[in-house]
Amino acid sequence: MTIRVLVAEDQSAVRAGLVLILRSAPDIEVAGEAADGEEAVALARELRPDLVLMDIQMPRLDGVSATRAVVAEGLADVLVLTTFDLDEYVFGALRAGAAGFLLKNAEAGELLTAVRTVARGEGLIAPAVTRRLIAEFAAPASAPASARPSGAAADPETLNGLTRREREVLSCLGEGLSNAQIAVRLTMAEATVKTHVSRLLGKLGLRSRVQAAVLAQELGI
Repeated sequence: MTIRVLVAEDQSAVRAGLVLILRSAPDIEVAGEAADGEEAVALARELRPDLVLMDIQMPRLDGVSATRAVVAEGLADVLVLTTFDLDEYVFGALRAGAAGFLLKNAEAGELLTAVRTVARGEGLIAPAVTRRLIAEFAAPASAPASARPSGAAADPETLNGLTRREREVLSCLGEGLSNAQIAVRLTMAEATVKTHVSRLLGKLGLRSRVQAAVLAQELGI
């Protein structure tokens, strides 16, 4: 199955490099290129790619706002590219529903793996981002309310509507496990894991499994 990717990056040289890497993979097709956030949203509406590779800092409309629009309209999954390991932009993209975060200095192989992972419906956060993100949410008092995932508070009662199995899946998400790894851990079919993930996201009012992972870490489950 070919993964159709829209590349949104304002620096032409960087964009060309990303496109070159993506086109080197036989299972990935570059559906289009955008030089700013407004163009990214417009092309996502027109082309309906599987995934948007979104730079955070872009003119006219920043990557966070563009991500929010793309996710809200259900146009595609969004994999955010950032030069920062953690800042307000990453928190903003998290709240907007980005499915993955990758640093721009990632190797070509890491980029291709990230695209395939997010396209499978699984979240991904670069290790450097994960460490900082978890550390930030491990101390709730230090994390500003605006940085928390929208739709869920750091209150154990948030989980009351989940079944025991859904709580187990949420715990696995907090460990950063993939659907395949969760299936092995909990001895269930991978398709069943996907169903549980979808249901718990709906119950918790979250937009992505990345938000669920942060919540799991924050609640210590």
